[in-house]
Amino acid sequence: MMVKGLVKKLTAAFVVAASAFVAIVAFGATVYYALQLVMPPLAAAALTSGGFALVALLVALVFLKASGAADAPEEYEEPEGLGGRAYALFRQRPVLGIVAALAGGWIFLRNPALATMVAAAFTERSRPRYRR
Repeated sequence: MMVKGLVKKLTAAFVVAASAFVAIVAFGATVYYALQLVMPPLAAAALTSGGFALVALLVALVFLKASGAADAPEEYEEPEGLGGRAYALFRQRPVLGIVAALAGGWIFLRNPALATMVAAAFTERSRPRYRR
């Protein structure tokens, strides 16, 4: 059903993120060992970490500048539903959203029935109620 598709997409996203992390760590080790061939290990470590910090800073500046120009001050509307509020939380406060997602994932690992209930709440559509 819909939950299976969501689980498959989340699994694919986690595999891609883990693979990217491993690739970046391996690239960092390669840069360090290559620099170590021509300079002392302490200098190679400093240059490697400084290079990665510079790349991270540049990426952050590019994304902050791109999102800042596109986000004109608009009147705030309260998102509807649990999914809309969760999306707004991730968009406005990404660090808090990541912490909440990690805490929620830990809770769901401890109680799978709760995960099923939350997934049903996210995928449930509101239906009009008719009185007989």
